Amino acid sequence: MGNRPLMLNKEIIAKILFIISACAAILAVGLICVFLLMQGLPAMWDIGLFNFLSGTEWRPTWTEPLYGILPMIVGSLYVTAGAILFGVPIGILSAVFMAKFCPRPLYKILKPAINLLAGIPSVVYGYFGMVVLVPFVRHTFGGNGNSILTASILLGMMILPTIIAISESAIRSVPKEIYEGALALGASHERAAFKAMLPAAKSGVMASVILGIGRAIGETMAVRMVAGNQAVLRMPHEFLSGARTLTTNVVLELGDAYGDHRAALIATGVVLFVFIFTINALFSMLKKKEGI
Repeated sequence: MGNRPLMLNKEIIAKILFIISACAAILAVGLICVFLLMQGLPAMWDIGLFNFLSGTEWRPTWTEPLYGILPMIVGSLYVTAGAILFGVPIGILSAVFMAKFCPRPLYKILKPAINLLAGIPSVVYGYFGMVVLVPFVRHTFGGNGNSILTASILLGMMILPTIIAISESAIRSVPKEIYEGALALGASHERAAFKAMLPAAKSGVMASVILGIGRAIGETMAVRMVAGNQAVLRMPHEFLSGARTLTTNVVLELGDAYGDHRAALIATGVVLFVFIFTINALFSMLKKKEGI
């Protein structure tokens, strides 16, 4: 009985700390939103929302500057879509293997290796892409190698640790009764894993995919090193052509930008923020619709 007041005090302190941490996270996101909107919306208004989003020329240094980001939007969507095509199937299948098929000795090697992939800096991935992937794509598919395809393969590799780790945890958290019930009904080990456990873990698997998409669309340094950023912006027309994404455009030009140019770059950040917010909102709506 004498220890109970002490335990209650610890619970109250822990509760206060958790509330403060949650509020700090919410405040940080709110401040970022306020900054982006205050700095970016006036630029969109001055340029014209339609001209800004649908313009195909970005020439801020001209006497009559042009701020059109449609090629960068298309480039970001192409690179992200390619990363999804490469990374999501491999990531989910790897998670199923790690959770239900991987022998214990091999698991002890693979798990730290996957965790190590998550800790590699983006610039190291970019250097790997320049040295290995760019020559491979150039010799195999043609072009100069600095292309959307190269960036997609590299980003697919970069999102693998996120997808594998979260999907594996989701699959392992599925009650064993579901797996055992599938076996009792005559399903094989493989069928029980893919037809019973994987659908039961779809909430966590979808969350891993959304986080992977957020990582892919927000990646900057690695994409800048391998995507073939053009000095003169062009509309991407194929996966073997180069592209400049929204994030790389901000990194390339923000250091020397001022005035309307700087405001237009911050407005580009607003568009990127809206993309990520839309993806998360769609995921939330899908979760409610599916009841997961």
